[in-house]
Amino acid sequence: MLELQCFKAAAVQAAPVFLDTDATVDKVCRLIEEAADNGAKLVAFPEVFIAGYPYWSWVMNPIDGSPWFEKLCKSAIEVPGPEIQKVAQAAARHHINVVIGVNERSPTGIATLYNTLVTISDEGQILGRHRKLVPTWAEKLTWANGDASSLKVHQTSIGPLGALACGENTNTLARFALLAQGELVHIASYIALPVAPKDYDMADAIRLRASAHCFEGKVFTIIACSTVSEEIIEAMSASHPEARDLLARPNSAFSGIIGPDGRVIGEPLVDKEGIVYGEIDLNRCIQPRQMHDITGHYNRFDIFDLQVNRRPLTAARFNHQGQDIDELNVFPSSEEPFGG
Repeated sequence: MLELQCFKAAAVQAAPVFLDTDATVDKVCRLIEEAADNGAKLVAFPEVFIAGYPYWSWVMNPIDGSPWFEKLCKSAIEVPGPEIQKVAQAAARHHINVVIGVNERSPTGIATLYNTLVTISDEGQILGRHRKLVPTWAEKLTWANGDASSLKVHQTSIGPLGALACGENTNTLARFALLAQGELVHIASYIALPVAPKDYDMADAIRLRASAHCFEGKVFTIIACSTVSEEIIEAMSASHPEARDLLARPNSAFSGIIGPDGRVIGEPLVDKEGIVYGEIDLNRCIQPRQMHDITGHYNRFDIFDLQVNRRPLTAARFNHQGQDIDELNVFPSSEEPFGG
């Protein structure tokens, strides 16, 4: 008999302690505890919450921003590693599933960074990491491309769970690849981007993208977006005073929970820090699919054929007696869990 979960989900809208990895990890653990104490079985954190977003790439030229890139590289973490292990231990201690964005440093490249989402079970097991497939716009100055080796839906205690970072939620094929694996709960992690064009409402754009995914796929989406703290504004405006006006722009952050009908559940957060909670009943994903099931009866797979290359990208492949040995694997596969 099919049994689907009902549970409370939480979405964190907050700023990291800018480029301070240890302090941000401590903040993450406190927020995990708070969400669990309020009954949540899943908590989502913003994009690259550990430990900051490269705003300098939007307000400075590449030469002026380069020293900031070095600071980001030094504050980035490896996965697996001691920092993410501390988060995993908090997840296990409070019996809550966690999805969190991190700046991930390649173990074989001190300046090779990825925009990575890490999924952790309520038993503290790192189920996988997903590296953002294509950094958006100015982000190309910071992060390398990810691959599809980790474009996966994870089986968790609260149901099939998938995640994408920020602009990836605009990538129709990436979203479909998750839906095709049976995704019922989607995490959409974002950063507040006040430096968008003047006629661009970032908060509304975040909501719109999530609503589209929910309505098309008949799934729930938990949106977690960061905020821009005064600490970040001061750091960016110290040498570039015009950054203050850019980074203080309102309607830049939206966090909330969207149901399979595309509507917001409860009250979202816009710009303010806090945690949003919502009740998730996965049984609500069933009836709408009788009308539109785009990974089932409401499609034509004899006409459309999506193929996903899951082979991890590597810097070099070493062949020994006919077998590949990835001794310099800059993009290691996340085919197997990392352990808790």
